[in-house]
Amino acid sequence: MKNTLLGLSLLLCSTSLAAAEELHLFNWGDYTSPELLSKFEAETGIRVTTTDYDSNDTALAKISAGGTGFDLVVPSAHFVQIYVEKGLVQKLDLTRLPHHGNIKPEWMDVEWDKGREYSIPWQWGSTGISVDTSVYSGDANTSDIFLNPPDALKGKINVVPEMNEIVNLAVMWAGGKPCSEDVAVLKKARDALMNAKQYWLSMDYGTTERMANGEWAASVNWSGETFRARLANPNVVYGYPKEGYPLWMDSVMLLSDAQNVDAAYKFLDFIMLPENAALISAFARYPNGITGAEDFMPADMQTAPEVVIPEASRAAGHFLPTCAGKSMDYMTAIWTELQK
Repeated sequence: MKNTLLGLSLLLCSTSLAAAEELHLFNWGDYTSPELLSKFEAETGIRVTTTDYDSNDTALAKISAGGTGFDLVVPSAHFVQIYVEKGLVQKLDLTRLPHHGNIKPEWMDVEWDKGREYSIPWQWGSTGISVDTSVYSGDANTSDIFLNPPDALKGKINVVPEMNEIVNLAVMWAGGKPCSEDVAVLKKARDALMNAKQYWLSMDYGTTERMANGEWAASVNWSGETFRARLANPNVVYGYPKEGYPLWMDSVMLLSDAQNVDAAYKFLDFIMLPENAALISAFARYPNGITGAEDFMPADMQTAPEVVIPEASRAAGHFLPTCAGKSMDYMTAIWTELQK
């Protein structure tokens, strides 16, 4: 009997340990460095399983439904407070994150998470315009590219299906501010989107490969995706719309129903080491928010126009607030009509 009980005890202990050595990350597609995960597993013995999503709305809907089995999620700044208010994430125990001080000061006391009590920086960037200059050599620094397209680009444009970014790009192009409730501005933005849609080839993700191989001649796109496309196709350039464009930061958050909390804390602390944050950036080609990471990043990221925002374009960049109330109602109505 003693041997049987001992065997059962060892089996249960082994099973418990095995469960503790897993971590489930829910992240944007093509955004997680395989090298980072391999290094983390080698150093900790924790196996990370990643599941991809293609939009903030998709991720939020899945997490809200519950029972996902995920431990960590990586929302954009304007979704962070939504997760907090819905009780979907837990406040971080900063005593378990000894490298929390490595977060750059400018990314520590951010509007969407004061003191970084709920989130850890992943990467940041902008949403602008990719253009293949072999098709169109005009100014790429304008939302006219997709809202009032030049003849050379008509029928060759992609628009990423991200409601907040696309509608707010149109609102800024129309002279308004993100999350506007100005009916005249919103009507101008709506009319421009509806009229321009006839000249779009698609509303899709997967911009890196399709811009690189010439399938698309232009796209509303993210800076790092454009950087990667340019590395494969030097004709690709990135434009910062002079009318206004979104800035964003994606951050990692610990879900309230996380099953592998110890492993999650180890991973969160791991990515705040400069050499590890650099692996994230080297893969997806966006800067991060960790002090000293630049010293470990590829040399071409130090001067890349998709990373270093030109002085003339900096004032036009805006972090999107969390739209609510009438502004969200208007935005949703415009987006619903655009999807028809």
